[in-house]
Amino acid sequence: MNSSQQGPVALLAGWGNLPIIVAEAIKRSGRGVICAAVKDHADPVLEEICDATTWVGLGQLGKVKRHFQRHHATQATMAGKIHKVRLFDRGAMWKHRPDWFCIRTFAPQMIWGSGDRKDDTLLMAIVRGFANQGITFLPATDFAPELLVKFGMIAGAEPRGKQLRDIEFGWEMAKELGRLDIGQSVAVKNQAVLALEAIEGTDACIRRAGQLCKQGDFTVVKVAKPQQDMRFDVPTIGVGTLQTMVEAGATTLVLEAEKTILLDEPAVLEFAKTHRLTILAVKEDCLADLAPTLEAA
Repeated sequence: MNSSQQGPVALLAGWGNLPIIVAEAIKRSGRGVICAAVKDHADPVLEEICDATTWVGLGQLGKVKRHFQRHHATQATMAGKIHKVRLFDRGAMWKHRPDWFCIRTFAPQMIWGSGDRKDDTLLMAIVRGFANQGITFLPATDFAPELLVKFGMIAGAEPRGKQLRDIEFGWEMAKELGRLDIGQSVAVKNQAVLALEAIEGTDACIRRAGQLCKQGDFTVVKVAKPQQDMRFDVPTIGVGTLQTMVEAGATTLVLEAEKTILLDEPAVLEFAKTHRLTILAVKEDCLADLAPTLEAA
């Protein structure tokens, strides 16, 4: 079956460039894109790329479902950040006006108060709710696999000594943070945790670390969760992350290879070179290979 015979792909689009990149990749494959763009998040340029776009509020899952079904999309993907903190704004329930499908999907959180609001819990509820309606969510990287960062040095000088110790230490902290489904990023210096990411996001975590560590020269580690579902909440970085690092005084960025999305790699490399940032992508099973170097240092 060729691409056009597979039917269109539904795209649930949040904030950032990732939804645009994914939509363009799907179009290049020969398939159509049916987009549900989240208001106050998604970029309007998606209307020019996608075959059919509707704008939805955070509580309008029913509208999303009907839009996808109307255009006969049985495969879907999520791309882009949702600013979860907005769920805690005053009057959030009234502002986002959840429809009946949304209320049913999040009944443990919205009605019974028995369910937590961790990222995995909420996003998996969406995946299951749509699956029950005949719409299967797939990883965005299935459509744009080139976005996953490869193992090895990406930019800057190879880390040594204290940097390597901070990488191992930060990796352990970030993995535990992910296991608890709290966040994906930590900032560390001299094997001390400066800041942990929670609902505020990576950039705010890095800024807070800069405020607490005036001398700068600290390391940011961003990893996938041990239980990472590649259909949603995949760690993502781009030039914006590096800009925040420079402003805060961070000098090293560590990513998890093959499980982190790297946006606009040429621009990232150029920015890192200009600002003398070190960026490397590591695999968990390769961390042990750092030990001999640590001993030599």
